[in-house]
Amino acid sequence: MARGAVDPAQVRAAVAAVGEWLRDDSAPPPGRAEIAAAVRGTARSLAGDAPGHSVEVRVPPFVAVQCIEGPRHTRGTPPNVVETDARTWLLLATGLLAFEDALESGALSASGSRAGEVARWLPIVPV
Repeated sequence: MARGAVDPAQVRAAVAAVGEWLRDDSAPPPGRAEIAAAVRGTARSLAGDAPGHSVEVRVPPFVAVQCIEGPRHTRGTPPNVVETDARTWLLLATGLLAFEDALESGALSASGSRAGEVARWLPIVPV
């Protein structure tokens, strides 16, 4: 497997490990390692499915990936950024939350004219 490539079975398993927490916000949160594996796996899957460098997706403190074809960004703050917390990202990645709903609620920030294109690639691992 190429450097940075993800194993779809591992990503599905990582998401399954946090699935109860995603479906029920009163469920106890999984451990940091489980959340990190699911966040990194889904974000890297997005980067693999939508290769490019025009949009940066950030899920601090776990991962930042560049995706979507277009002009390459190399220095400073990227012009197109999508940023959210781990739980919101995983809700988006699994289809349990719509991109527009996350934007409207303020749980997701999307800046730049191309940031919204990320929605086209969601969900990554439907549950």
